Amino acid sequence: MSQYHIKTQEDYKAAYQHAIERPEEFWKGIADNYQWRKPWTTLLEWEFTTPNIKWFKGGKLNITENCLDRHLKDRADDIALIWEPNNPKEREVRLTYQELHDEVCRFANVLKKTGVKKGDRVAVYMPMIPELTIGVLACARIGAVHSVVFAGFSANALADRINDSQCVCVLTSDGMFRGEKSLSVKTTVDEALLQCGSVHSVIVVQRDGRDTDMLLGRDYWYHEEVTGVKKSCHAEEMDAEDLLFILYTSGSTGKPKGVVHTCGGYMVYAGYSFQNVFQYQRGDVYWCTADVGWITGHSYIIYGPLLNGATTLMFEGVPTWPDAGRFWEICDKYQVNQFYTAPTAIRALMACGNEFVERANLGSLKVIGSVGEPINTEAWQWYHEKVGHKNCPIVDTWWQTETGGIMISSLAGVTQDIPTYATLPLPGIQPCLMDEKGNELPEGEQEGRLCIKFPWPSMARTIYGDHQRFADTYYNTFKGNYFTGDGAKRDAEGNYRITGRVDDIVIVSGHNLGTAEIENAIDEHPLVAESAVVGYPHDIKGNSIYSFVTLKNDLGFKTEELGLLEVEIKDLVSKTLGPICKPEKVQFTTGLPKTRSGKIMRRILRKIAEGDTSNLGDISTLLNPECVEEVIKGRVYD
Repeated sequence: MSQYHIKTQEDYKAAYQHAIERPEEFWKGIADNYQWRKPWTTLLEWEFTTPNIKWFKGGKLNITENCLDRHLKDRADDIALIWEPNNPKEREVRLTYQELHDEVCRFANVLKKTGVKKGDRVAVYMPMIPELTIGVLACARIGAVHSVVFAGFSANALADRINDSQCVCVLTSDGMFRGEKSLSVKTTVDEALLQCGSVHSVIVVQRDGRDTDMLLGRDYWYHEEVTGVKKSCHAEEMDAEDLLFILYTSGSTGKPKGVVHTCGGYMVYAGYSFQNVFQYQRGDVYWCTADVGWITGHSYIIYGPLLNGATTLMFEGVPTWPDAGRFWEICDKYQVNQFYTAPTAIRALMACGNEFVERANLGSLKVIGSVGEPINTEAWQWYHEKVGHKNCPIVDTWWQTETGGIMISSLAGVTQDIPTYATLPLPGIQPCLMDEKGNELPEGEQEGRLCIKFPWPSMARTIYGDHQRFADTYYNTFKGNYFTGDGAKRDAEGNYRITGRVDDIVIVSGHNLGTAEIENAIDEHPLVAESAVVGYPHDIKGNSIYSFVTLKNDLGFKTEELGLLEVEIKDLVSKTLGPICKPEKVQFTTGLPKTRSGKIMRRILRKIAEGDTSNLGDISTLLNPECVEEVIKGRVYD
């Protein structure tokens, strides 16, 4: 058995046991599959109190040599990256491993020409174009730390992130295409930089050709700078614990957290998890629909696939333009074998009806996956039947920005997939469930707070510039454990079902109720497109349940019809989960506030349900900030 690639259930069981009994030996077997400039002296040092974690101490490498250079001997002509533009009439881009290597080297040389050096932080604020992938890898090539910011965030949000990590350079574009729209990008950067004193250079990729203001001595056109630049660039030698990237994620305080990932451990786990979850084979075409602005894009569009010599597809557009069949047309166009998307996208396409998915063949698909939040039963079944034609295993993956890679998931075609369950931890991952008092719950069927009790290579090392916040957020709640912030159920066979964020657990009359489960029940109603459930204070019960419900196709119900529908929804929840779970209040709304990655902002909904709308935080970074006012106006009063 190859430790790196698990192919059977027996392999899985043996690898899992090996990782528990002899973890260092296990991870050495995985890490040996990569190219190291210098071997490590100590494989693992760790303690979860401070916390302080070091993997592959003393090891030297460059991750781009593992993503690109080592494939050139046997895979130089294999396609590394396919780029599908927003407009289906525009020609796609295909880059072989040799071509991608050359472009990364050119971009790396441009960075060096503009004064970027090892250890510098570089902000990347770009649409989903090939230069985004190339730019990220170029940073890693020269030892600069990339910090990708989703190119839909506001100028203030971008400025906050640039200032927090003191970036010296910004990679951006003139504009971007999104569905029918052409949007400015560089103007947002210009506005942000009015608040930033650390940036000395801005490199601008031409995308939509709009008139663009360029500041002399600071701003450079990429196409001009790359002219005549060599297509070779020495890969900087990095320590395994040197910073690879900083990625900002939402914090409970409202201030984003700069999550730090390092070169060696992240590389080892991103490659290993990609290979095993998706069971990639040479010649397959793999497509993750995420944006590189989020961790999913880092690990499973760029690094994970390229570390395995895969063909990775990158899509600029949106799933519903020119119509709701775009995803499925792309799958057929490129004969996609592994498809990885979010429940939000699945539910949105489900709500558009079956005609779009049914006109596609989708016969090439071997694996379909879900990421970002727990997937409800109705969406899982639709995905399984309409997209996977009941032939494809569904990998329902649980992981976080902070974990760096997939932690709990079925391995496609190897271990069992179960609707709405993430199922089993990957070998090397040791989850446990804790009660509220911090006691680990015994093996077997349990429900509690999800923690990880042993380190793994791709775990975050700190929050940039604030290690105490890192300790307080993840390690001080349950001493000696990494606390995920999620609740989970475990069945008798050890399969895990994520019930939602612990702060999305509502304690009603002493009962812990996972909001994800209640949402799942509401979503089973045939007229419901999407729901979000939060808790709000109740004089008798302590807390009660408030549900926000979006209906399919905005069917324009009359008030009395909505009243009947509310009763049906409450009865459905009561029947499915028990009367204790029945929502006290149901508010119908045409939309729910979401992040740019499609996650519902339950923090905002909780405040609205509580009647506390005085401090909702910065809503400009939302995908749909306009819906917040509508939700506030529609609040259901006692």
